[in-house]
Amino acid sequence: MNPVTTSLNRSILSNALTSRFVEEALLELFSEGKLHGTVHTCIGQEATGAVISEFLLPGDTIVSNHRCHGHFISRHGDIEGLIAELMGRQTGVSGGIGGSQHLYKDGFFSNGIQGGMVPIAAGLAFGHKLRNQKNISVVFIGDGTLGEGVVYETFNIVSKWELPLLIVLEDNKYSQSTAQHETLAGDIDSRAAAFGIETAKADSWDWDGLHRTAGKLVEHMRMDSRPRFLRIETFRLKAHSKGDDIRPREEVEPFEKIDPINRFLESMTDSDQEWVDELRRNVRQAINKAHVSPDADVPDEASPAGAVAWSPAELPEKKRLVGALNETLNNIMSLHDGVFLLGEDILSPYGGAFKVTKGLSETYPGRVRNTPISEASIVGIGAGLGFAGYYPIVEIMFGDFIGLAFDQIINHAAKFQQMYNRQILTNVIVRTPMGGGRGYGPTHSQTLDKHFLGVPGLRVLAMNNLTSPAQLYMPLISPHSGPTLVIENKILYGSYLHDTPSEGFQLLHSDELFPSAWLRPYAADVDMTLVGYGGVCELLLAASEILFEEHDIVAQVLCVMQIYPFRVAPFLEMLGSAKGVLIVEEGQGFAGFGSEVIAQLAEHDALSGLNVRRHYPPAHCIPASGILEKAMLPGVASIVREALTMTQV
Repeated sequence: MNPVTTSLNRSILSNALTSRFVEEALLELFSEGKLHGTVHTCIGQEATGAVISEFLLPGDTIVSNHRCHGHFISRHGDIEGLIAELMGRQTGVSGGIGGSQHLYKDGFFSNGIQGGMVPIAAGLAFGHKLRNQKNISVVFIGDGTLGEGVVYETFNIVSKWELPLLIVLEDNKYSQSTAQHETLAGDIDSRAAAFGIETAKADSWDWDGLHRTAGKLVEHMRMDSRPRFLRIETFRLKAHSKGDDIRPREEVEPFEKIDPINRFLESMTDSDQEWVDELRRNVRQAINKAHVSPDADVPDEASPAGAVAWSPAELPEKKRLVGALNETLNNIMSLHDGVFLLGEDILSPYGGAFKVTKGLSETYPGRVRNTPISEASIVGIGAGLGFAGYYPIVEIMFGDFIGLAFDQIINHAAKFQQMYNRQILTNVIVRTPMGGGRGYGPTHSQTLDKHFLGVPGLRVLAMNNLTSPAQLYMPLISPHSGPTLVIENKILYGSYLHDTPSEGFQLLHSDELFPSAWLRPYAADVDMTLVGYGGVCELLLAASEILFEEHDIVAQVLCVMQIYPFRVAPFLEMLGSAKGVLIVEEGQGFAGFGSEVIAQLAEHDALSGLNVRRHYPPAHCIPASGILEKAMLPGVASIVREALTMTQV
């Protein structure tokens, strides 16, 4: 009597065997030098993906990790796309760009960062719940992932919001080479249970039992739309990656003997053998097709280099920026029912630390959500919600806290479009106040945007009061927007939009999607250009007035909204019209925005005869002392002094 086929659905065994044969072939290809990078196999763990996939319906989503091949094959059966992906071919599921760990196809997403995909899966589950179509989201994690804090942040939210997320823990007792008993304290099942999540256990050697347990969990999830946690005891029979296995053979061998696939292959009938041979031929054919497929290609994403066109600015009269921002968010939510606001303390009557969301939760109940203090998780959930076709706007209460969400921004939201070969966009907006001037001290007053400049796939915008919040936010609510970080200088909230420029100047806006502002003097000869973004622009305006009225120096102001990607080429004519350029930043200048502007000017041979300097704070944390903070940060007086020094050279 065959120990497997007598009690199991043929499709489960087919997916498990195919996964095994594909990964054995991948290891062989790697040893032959035909694969680049690494291969993390699930050999010994194939039952987890094969069984879980039996219960998934169209519209359900699977989110996986670095050991994702078996999950992918069991869900989609696309061995040609998988093998071509690992061989770096255009016919791969991610165009040969993602490789082994970064697969995408029709609701299947994987990424190699431990734990980072858990909030993404929760965001997808949130989208399922909003559509009320009984779909679920499944996320696979390993026992080693339980060391990551974002996992528990997400457990808390999916339980509190009752999201249909099935967390499948593949408990193989090892994190790469480190045994579980060396690093994991407490009981695994109690971790999810502590958040009120129903838990269950099974193992990968009893496929019947795993099938019954998983089926019951999924059935209940579709009925009550609440999360579940399933721990599957299993054992990885091969190395963590390629050939790096240091486990003693006497530990591995007993599991090889009880492995259901090994047992099946040892006791096959003639008809079984014919079937298995056919599965192996399918794998070989897929490899042959990949061999003759074209190599992966990265398309050129360069933007046009033409000069921008300018037109007179049109701004609301005498309106505080915080009110204009609140009005913009209200308009966006009224026009698009897929817009959701997520953040800490943003519900009425509080309305956020700076009152930007005041009243919106009353107008749009359910679409404005208070979250726990879990910056990483809420950004990840926002990204997953963006995957699901919604437009989440995630507020980080203070920009200083954005470091807690750094991984979710640079390794997840910003990566997905490119590493999945542009098959999907993540329409998530992360908005956060930054900057000093309010006496909040070293950890609530920083300007940290430079740490996000240059991240591929991420747009960084800086709000200012020479353009309206509508000009910034409205273009972001579109199907092709992508991930965006919005910096809002907190001093600006209480300032007014500059609807009327000073006498002798004209305010113009560029024709960019996210317009720059140009305070252009009517004077024919311009002595210098003051360049900045965000809250600095207010200082530049005041400095330009003093320079003109008190020192007879004509200074124009360029205020940029999109600080990444940023290209200086469209502004060369404007910048070249003056003798000097002073770039002012509130954040640290080393390797900052100003450095990039100067580097691009040099690349365009535009520095000859042009006096260029940067003005930024010293390399010190922002002091809480009002006197010290004022002395440290760029101000009108210091900008004027720097400009006078430049004109005297």
